[in-house]
Amino acid sequence: MSDALDTGALAEIIGFTPDDPAPYELALTHGSTGRPDYQRLEFLGDRVLGLVIASELYTRFPTASEGEMSSRLHVLASGATCAAVAQRLNLTALVRFGAQARNDGGRYSDNIAADAIEALIGALYLDRGADTARRFILAHWNEMIDGQQAAPKHPKAALQEWALARKRRPPEYEIVAREGPDHAPRFRVAVSIGKLARAEAEGASKQAAEKAAATALLAELEGMKP
Repeated sequence: MSDALDTGALAEIIGFTPDDPAPYELALTHGSTGRPDYQRLEFLGDRVLGLVIASELYTRFPTASEGEMSSRLHVLASGATCAAVAQRLNLTALVRFGAQARNDGGRYSDNIAADAIEALIGALYLDRGADTARRFILAHWNEMIDGQQAAPKHPKAALQEWALARKRRPPEYEIVAREGPDHAPRFRVAVSIGKLARAEAEGASKQAAEKAAATALLAELEGMKP
């Protein structure tokens, strides 16, 4: 494990060279190192991210209902979205891992990528304040916020509505398999609507696998004859 934080690479991501690298070193340290890690900063950054996005949604979509804004927020602050932003920035290349986690491919884990970007937001908030954290978030989420012309519907909610509208049994989810180390697990989940249809999908978390399975089953149901 390398102890030195690449402040040059970090500066390219956050837009400045920090005077005190300590909070950023913590934000980019995985628990597998056996040292203080990013979990507390991740907790903080998750709340900062949610507040900034919620504020932007409230301002940009003045006619949206509470439910519509909640749906938008759910997608924009989701682990999948956070992971996509982090991977685009190649943030996990800066994360310090223990040998086992590094060898297990921790750098390529969507879960770790999502955690790291939230921890980085937490570090920005503590180091430079709310305005700096907000600027960073908007630099990487702005187009996604504006791009949501209609409130997205979560696949699990859409599948539930499909079943109710046709007086079918509600969807049932089941974990089929769990593989991989604790820091980078893979889940396979099956979802079914009675004996009508069934689909399986994988994800880096139980929630992600359920979402992917619901998406797959919806696609299958839409292809069925009425």
